[in-house]
Amino acid sequence: MRVGAVAAHFGRDLERAVAKVEGIVADARRERLDLLVLPDATLGGYLSDLVHPDPRSLPPALAEDSPELRRIAAAAGDLVVCVGYAEEAVVDRTPRLYNSAVCLHGGGVLGRHRKVHQPAGESLVYAAGETFTAFDTPVGRLGMLIDYDKTFPEAARTLALDGAEVLACLSAWPASVTDRASRLPQDRQSRLFDLYDCARAAENQVVWVSSNQTGVLGGLRFLGQAKVVGPGGDVLARTGSKGGMAIAELDADVEVARARRLLHHLDELVPAAYAGPDGSGS
Repeated sequence: MRVGAVAAHFGRDLERAVAKVEGIVADARRERLDLLVLPDATLGGYLSDLVHPDPRSLPPALAEDSPELRRIAAAAGDLVVCVGYAEEAVVDRTPRLYNSAVCLHGGGVLGRHRKVHQPAGESLVYAAGETFTAFDTPVGRLGMLIDYDKTFPEAARTLALDGAEVLACLSAWPASVTDRASRLPQDRQSRLFDLYDCARAAENQVVWVSSNQTGVLGGLRFLGQAKVVGPGGDVLARTGSKGGMAIAELDADVEVARARRLLHHLDELVPAAYAGPDGSGS
């Protein structure tokens, strides 16, 4: 399997974003990729301010069956593509906006995820998702997370326990907004972004495919640092802070089985030891 994780900048212009994605997908097909993971908020960009989001400058809302997503699915063909967008949905007769990701294929939607964990002021704009669920794809059983989700070990662990051997984490992860460094590689959030990628892969013994936005949108400066991480926590391919695609070739089944041959973290869990004071699981 050949896997690509994208670092790129996407703003509010939907037509420009879709055309850019179609170009990236064409590049991925030339590279003979099987799985392509694009950033969070690929279609319409992320928020421009995490503390006080401007209600007049929000990402455009799209339904899952929008023409934009149908174009990407058509371009994908037999390539599996994960892409992020602002999802417009009606839940319990109430219109809601979610920070969402879909996994697309020529045949349509293979899986979906709504971001569960919300940093800073994101909850002022988006409703929160409620679940982490793996799904079957032509490249194997896959799970998706959206940036801040990866801060919480339980998120990736839930997907691994649901049988996912490949986890795609789509991000619009900015540099620190409270303690900015002069250079992105020295930024505190840059270090955490890399740390979480490697830790989540190693603790669950899975292949981790991490994409991210680049550039600047409003007051946010995005880190890039897309990467593919093996089940032992080793970085197999990565980009820097600028746009690019990290490409790695591996057999996920073989690599995951090798990592779990002696120490199988999921089999060796002891849930009873993690119970809280009320006797419930942690």
